[in-house]
Amino acid sequence: MFLPESQAAFRTLRKAIPRVRLYFINKNAYSTQVEYKPIRSVLVANRGEIAIRVFRACTELGIKSVAVYSEQDKMHMHRQKADESYMVGKGLAPVEAYLNIPEIIRVCKENDIDAVHPGYGFLSERSDFAQAVIDAGLRFIGPSPKVVQNMGDKVAARVAAIEAGVPIVPGTDGPVTSKEEALSFCQKHGLPVIFKAAYGGGGRGMRVVRKMEEVEENFERASSEAKAAFGNGAMFIEKFIERPRHIEVQLLGDKAGNVVHLYERDCSVQRRHQKVVEIAPAPRLPIEIRDKMTEAAVRLARHVGYENAGTVEFLCDESGNFYFIEVNARLQVEHTVTEEFTGIDLVQSQIRIAEGMTLKELGLTQENIVPRGFAIQCRVTTEDPANDFQPNTGRLEVFRSGEGMGIRLDSASTYAGAIISPYYDSLLVKVISHASDLQSSAAKMNRALREFRIRGVKTNIPFLLNVLENQKFLHGVLDTYFIDEHPQLFKFTTTQNRAQKLLNYLGEVLVNGPQTPLATTLKPAEVNPHVPEVPLVTEPPQGLRDIIVREGPDAFAKEVRSRKNLLLMDTTFRDAHQSLMATRVRTHDLLKISPYVAHKFSNLYSLENWGGATFDVALRFLHECPWERLEEMRKRIPNIPFQMLLRGANAVGYTSYPDNVVYKFCELAVQTGMDIFRVFDSLNYLPNLILGMEAAGKAGGVVEAAISYSGDVSDPKRTKYDLKYYTNLADELVKAGTHVLCIKDMAGLLKPEAARLLITAIRDKHPDVPIHVHTHDTSGAGVASMLACAQAGADVVDVAVDSMSGMTSQPSMGAVVASLQGTPLDTKLDLNDVSEYSAYWEQTRTLYGPFECTTTMRSGNADVYLNEIPGGQYTNLQFQSFSLGLGDLFEDVKKAYREANIVLGDIIKVTPSSKVVGDLAQFMVQNKLTGDQVVEKAEELSFPKSVIEYLQGYIGIPHGGFPEPFRKRVLKDMPRVEGRPGAEMAPLDFDKLKKELRESHGNVSDRDVVSAALYPQVTNEFLHFREKFGPVDKLDTRIFLTGPKVGEEFDVTLERGKTLSVKALAMAADLKTNGKREVFFELNGQLRSVHIPDKEAMKEIRIHPKADKTVKGEVGAPMPGDVIDVRVTIGDKVEKGQPLVVLSAMKMEMVVQAPQSGVVKKVEVKKGMKLDGDDLILIIE
Repeated sequence: MFLPESQAAFRTLRKAIPRVRLYFINKNAYSTQVEYKPIRSVLVANRGEIAIRVFRACTELGIKSVAVYSEQDKMHMHRQKADESYMVGKGLAPVEAYLNIPEIIRVCKENDIDAVHPGYGFLSERSDFAQAVIDAGLRFIGPSPKVVQNMGDKVAARVAAIEAGVPIVPGTDGPVTSKEEALSFCQKHGLPVIFKAAYGGGGRGMRVVRKMEEVEENFERASSEAKAAFGNGAMFIEKFIERPRHIEVQLLGDKAGNVVHLYERDCSVQRRHQKVVEIAPAPRLPIEIRDKMTEAAVRLARHVGYENAGTVEFLCDESGNFYFIEVNARLQVEHTVTEEFTGIDLVQSQIRIAEGMTLKELGLTQENIVPRGFAIQCRVTTEDPANDFQPNTGRLEVFRSGEGMGIRLDSASTYAGAIISPYYDSLLVKVISHASDLQSSAAKMNRALREFRIRGVKTNIPFLLNVLENQKFLHGVLDTYFIDEHPQLFKFTTTQNRAQKLLNYLGEVLVNGPQTPLATTLKPAEVNPHVPEVPLVTEPPQGLRDIIVREGPDAFAKEVRSRKNLLLMDTTFRDAHQSLMATRVRTHDLLKISPYVAHKFSNLYSLENWGGATFDVALRFLHECPWERLEEMRKRIPNIPFQMLLRGANAVGYTSYPDNVVYKFCELAVQTGMDIFRVFDSLNYLPNLILGMEAAGKAGGVVEAAISYSGDVSDPKRTKYDLKYYTNLADELVKAGTHVLCIKDMAGLLKPEAARLLITAIRDKHPDVPIHVHTHDTSGAGVASMLACAQAGADVVDVAVDSMSGMTSQPSMGAVVASLQGTPLDTKLDLNDVSEYSAYWEQTRTLYGPFECTTTMRSGNADVYLNEIPGGQYTNLQFQSFSLGLGDLFEDVKKAYREANIVLGDIIKVTPSSKVVGDLAQFMVQNKLTGDQVVEKAEELSFPKSVIEYLQGYIGIPHGGFPEPFRKRVLKDMPRVEGRPGAEMAPLDFDKLKKELRESHGNVSDRDVVSAALYPQVTNEFLHFREKFGPVDKLDTRIFLTGPKVGEEFDVTLERGKTLSVKALAMAADLKTNGKREVFFELNGQLRSVHIPDKEAMKEIRIHPKADKTVKGEVGAPMPGDVIDVRVTIGDKVEKGQPLVVLSAMKMEMVVQAPQSGVVKKVEVKKGMKLDGDDLILIIE
């Protein structure tokens, strides 16, 4: 007898002597002749990580490895890891290719294969496959066909267990093939029961049923899954044991009848009866129970003549009783933990046993098998735990694994660029940790999983991390209810995936153009604005905000009134760029200069930086959160009061809202950093104004009630808005409790003489109330007017830094500062600081060329005294005219604006009333109508929505009432609002809104909820954009607007200490068949690519439509897969939750349910169709 004593000797023997016969006397007193035949080549009839696992064992043993692969797997890693590989099942379905026994045998015969390893799944438990392998003169690396057949047959296995004296669970005597039989058994034996596939395992086709009315549906679904996975839909039914632990014993048997156990594994952490985390050995399992269980498993194996590797599975109840479930006559997915904690290579042992070696020759006697520490296996799958673990497929855009001491990875196709298909199991990689105790092993696993970076598909890693940090898990207190009874396992911190999302955004811009509409053909300048330095190690000087924080609004107002010099409010951060560049200046550029402003302009009255149009534009066009803008500015400017524009009862919107929305908005604004609320109403309608004042005051803000100015108090012929009108309004606002009075001259109509008259009159009546004057410099007289206001007794006037001033913006800061130097009204600002501040904005402004008002407006224009267009509206109106094809007719639009104002009753014009006038003016020019014609033809014209809502009273009641008969002709019998529009509105249910947002967007903040209350559709679109493209506000402005140039390198700072280095490499010239174009980048030195749908090219390609997530009635595929059943047709009425379509993917079936009740308007799928995730299934109205 010759026994190889080393691996080298073993390899030499294999080459030199093809066949050797060995004879030995067994210690157990029986003699056996065992034929030893070295194996020179092994074909693995499987795919993925288990195939690679076997190949590695073969390589270590000096054996040639051979792979088979389906058409769908031709790019899969397992075929590349083998020494040879051959396609099977050409033209067959993906799973059927690996079930094609004749073709696999043919490959073996044609290529001189010695042995076949079945892996797990597919044919591994098919006795006819094992027999076919043996009949072909090959060796099957596994149990004998008879054992495979008997152990795969649940009934035969139960009989064998009974004969071997192993306890069993009550169940059917044989396989059940019809739902009627299933129902009969359940009615006879009671519930709960569990359905199991009679000819396969792994959780496929397994269902627990607790209600009699669910028996038939669950049986059909389970049987269908079993047939798809194993080729046979027969089911086994048994009583379901409550609160069991799922424990399995690993066995090895040789051809001489010897059997040993390699201890047990705890597989209780499972979902849908599929194991998620496995531990070896089973924690907190009493030794006496372990010994009984392992002894029972060995006894059963010897009884059936088991050879090679296998597992006996048990359920163990709380009392320590255990029951036989089944035998897995194959290697299992979780064999790795046994290998790690015993140090025994199970796959090599399988091969050597198949060659004819005995356990003793392998050194695998029971006394030599000693457990060491604890091993844990986590199955990282491409399933989305936040979406009911739906399989997720696609391209791995990024893959970086966790490694290090005590970590083992078993995987396949885990590399950037790999395609995860819907055809097979969702397992991506098995991560195995090993340490001296359970807690240390869990800590290693936790660390390794956190090191993973997987992008392009969803994974279950967030869920696994929650499991690993659960205290019951760490102490080994486990049963199969563990996941179900710990809902906190499903509370995830969403992975931000910021880098990849930003690459997708950059790719989108490069392929499809700017993602925010550009108003002109000008391009952003290639400039990096110089930011003047400030001493960052020191705190900025104290400012007026310290008084607000310390003593409150009243003390602040008193302090402002006590100052003898003129105070300034800087509008550069809001109204200036609203007026000059359509509100498009981004947070990115505002934050850069913020520290300088905090240090150099601490004696400003306030910084106007929020509210008004900035809220809408930030969400709609800049794709950034306005709340984050406010919060980040406050961090950098802690000392200067912030001021916002509050549109009274309209908050920062364009319509009326329920009162509680306005109150909630103000409350949140103060919490986020706002100080002063400049409250106005577009019609000076007192009820709307006072509501806004009350909301701002209750929130703890400084209330600055604003009177919107129109007309000309210095012209005796202009009688509608005379001096008495304004002083009466001032009286009412002071009476209502305003801290500060503001004159809001939104169009720049306040001439110097009118300013003197108005401010003097108000100051005489209210000597103790601070007066703040806001204006625009459209006519060019702004500086003169503001100086007149100051001399007449105003405490504060508005300015913008020089390079952002003039025209439709505010008067020049530098001009006002210089004009008052050395006078009692000296602003105490340093002109050098103003100059440096201006230099930054002069450069920064060039980044916003596409929105620059100077493309059409070269200077101020005194015609504003005629048309009265507000400065903040002027450029927006101009860009709207261009988009409507009226760019060459803008002069006509301005003239029509004047006529429209008269038609509407000569109203106060500021958002939203100014929009009403602007919409009517453009309507008139488009339709070549005069003001008189509009009134005459009012009954037959289709007016803009804003005009109709104004006439209905939805934004309030104008001074002097609505114009008649125009109003009557337009509205006819339409409803009218009497009094304050919001007074009759029911309070908004914020909890309900938050719930709805969470259904669409997952985790949302209170800020998101308030944004949605104000701008429902805009906020919904913003949240979808942010989920798709990430923090685009962190990109430099030119990159954000027009994308990088090919070859350009740039940095993106996500947060302190986290900076991305990006280089745009190339964009593929060829279009992929799915209409996508590949764009290549280098990210932090690593090659990355993204696939972007080319929207223009896709117009010529038939691509299945995607469901619009913002439209609730559009039902999309929750996962990629095949349509196996369509249960509705066009015109059907459906109820919420009603089954619509059944999908199958990764051997799992899913019923797609109706998200709402309604009528099926359109069906986009049919049976047999293959779908990608989010493909449109149908539309419900």
